[in-house]
Amino acid sequence: MDETEVKETSKEAASEKPSKEKKKSEKDKLKDEIEQLKAEIAELKDHYLRERAELENFKKRTHQERIIERKYAAQNIVESLINPIDQLRIVTNMTVDNDVLRNYLIGFKMINDQIINMLEQEGLKEIKSMNEMFDPNLHHAIDTVSDNSKPKGMILAVQQTGYMFKERVIRPAMVKVNEWSDENGNDK
Repeated sequence: MDETEVKETSKEAASEKPSKEKKKSEKDKLKDEIEQLKAEIAELKDHYLRERAELENFKKRTHQERIIERKYAAQNIVESLINPIDQLRIVTNMTVDNDVLRNYLIGFKMINDQIINMLEQEGLKEIKSMNEMFDPNLHHAIDTVSDNSKPKGMILAVQQTGYMFKERVIRPAMVKVNEWSDENGNDK
């Protein structure tokens, strides 16, 4: 072998060595890239599943809200009719001596009863208060009364009728509650 051939052979050997190292290096880079891509896919899949679950929860929540909105759609109308109905009830329960006026009051009482029946069909309920135990969720205490013959916390007078619309309290009953002490028999 002459000198030129030796140089070419050594050049080929030298070029093969970096080529193998280069291929190995590229192979490692590709493996790293594959691992990164797998991690990114896993992260994106997790993100997708979370977003999907959030969307499903949103759908369920809005569906429930729609049901509740439909259920209580008439609440504003019922609330605005409560005071006029109470006033009409007071007027129709008045006692009068005039027969003509009494007949008018009987007609107004019938109208009042029809309106109340319609509202009850929609879900309006009067809160029962008289001789019941005080419940702060249903009643608003405006005064106390002392009567030792009745239990503490019992409602002895109703100043204003309370109402519920379906399961919601739309106006608590204004009541006087029995309150007394064992020591002196006085209230408080």
